[in-house]
Amino acid sequence: MAGYFLPTLGNWLANELGLYSILGSSRDTKLLCLQRFVRLLAYGASTLILALYLSSLHISDAKIGLFMSMTLWGDVIISFVLTLFADRLGRRRALMLGAALMTASGVVFAFSGNYWILVAASILGVISPSGNEIGPFKAIEESTLSQLSPAAIRSDIFAWYTLLGNAGTACGIVVCGWLVQWLQTLDGWSPMQAYRIIFAIYAFLGVVKFALSLLLSERCEPQAEKQEYQQVTELDDVEIESLLSSEDDDEPDRSHPKPRPKLPSPSRTPKKSSILPAISPASRAILLKLCLLFAFDSLGGGMASATWMTYFFTTKFSLPEGTLGTLFFVTSIIAALSNLVASSISKRIGLVKTMVFTHLPSAIFLALIPLPSNLVPAMTFLVLRSCTQNMDQAPRQAFLAAAVLPSERTAVMGVVNVVRTLSQSGGPVVTGWLAGMKKFWVAFLVAGGLKAGYDLAMLKLFLGYRSREEMEGADDEAKRSERENA
Repeated sequence: MAGYFLPTLGNWLANELGLYSILGSSRDTKLLCLQRFVRLLAYGASTLILALYLSSLHISDAKIGLFMSMTLWGDVIISFVLTLFADRLGRRRALMLGAALMTASGVVFAFSGNYWILVAASILGVISPSGNEIGPFKAIEESTLSQLSPAAIRSDIFAWYTLLGNAGTACGIVVCGWLVQWLQTLDGWSPMQAYRIIFAIYAFLGVVKFALSLLLSERCEPQAEKQEYQQVTELDDVEIESLLSSEDDDEPDRSHPKPRPKLPSPSRTPKKSSILPAISPASRAILLKLCLLFAFDSLGGGMASATWMTYFFTTKFSLPEGTLGTLFFVTSIIAALSNLVASSISKRIGLVKTMVFTHLPSAIFLALIPLPSNLVPAMTFLVLRSCTQNMDQAPRQAFLAAAVLPSERTAVMGVVNVVRTLSQSGGPVVTGWLAGMKKFWVAFLVAGGLKAGYDLAMLKLFLGYRSREEMEGADDEAKRSERENA
């Protein structure tokens, strides 16, 4: 009995967690997931010490907040340009260019201590001030994964994509924390020198990401237009054959058959070329609603980013870097594992309900973090928040990918990321201003309220929404039933 039960349980668990989906995915899918791990490894390392590094340069809290906001403004420009033209220029080239900018930023931070030079490097390059995704990578990778993955397993792929990113952040944070703490025990090593070693490692990881981008195949490039054209010409062939067949049945005299109409070849079909991608009216309507909702969520995220969170625990509870890294390593690992549970839940209750019912508790716990005066309750709220903090990410990515046409995904996801980053950029300034006034705790309360409002509005607007793929699948099923009953 046990010999039968255990393999069955193992197969069920592997299927629920999407393990078969990621193992059976293409080489390009695995490379994209590995790129995300490496990138978030670098982001996690820099997140832990970014505010501390700027503070060691005797920069005020208000200017640190301004620095983070200006970094996000630069990211908006880079993300908008690269994601908007990525399908025209080539997705692999866009990813390589982003990796090069990431490397350049790490080099500047490792060798310069001038505030405005660091601002310029963060605006023109790629430095994460929050530990979250920045730059053009996420939109391009998500669009490519949507193209490479069938709709049935797409939520599983996105869950593992998100999990590996969170795992990278966790590893970056814990390694950075203990490495910085160990370097400071060496003779002659100041905190500033230890922080600069981390940015040198950041630059090296950018080189690794560049190399991984070179390994991607041609299948990652956009192919939607070619596929859609082939589908149209195939339909035209069928329709014309049917028409000719009907005409032949009506005409007994076959000595003068009507000439067969010729289909226009791709070379003969005039098509207006445009640099900007086209987005259908239906997709624009959905995009507008989602951008408004994501703006509130991202503003709250910017006010309570991981960088501000580590700075808060350091200044209020005087935690050393190693302990701080371990704490956020644990929360990041919990957040990473929760993504697999989210994929299983979404298969049962749907994407929208999963997004809302998992994200709302984390918003509430976020608002409670600054209230305790002791470390243990504050850490408890932080850990509880991490349990559901990222469970909405994979369902949200799958929902967005299914709601728009395949040829629109890169542009739409790029616009969404730009809106999220632009909204997020307002948060650090507000938090820095509040921290300078000794009102740090207000930022957490407001951030939690904004995120909770986003969840409730999402439930109100999209509960019961059916994506294009779901409607097309329902139509195909109805037509199949009609043919079977005929």
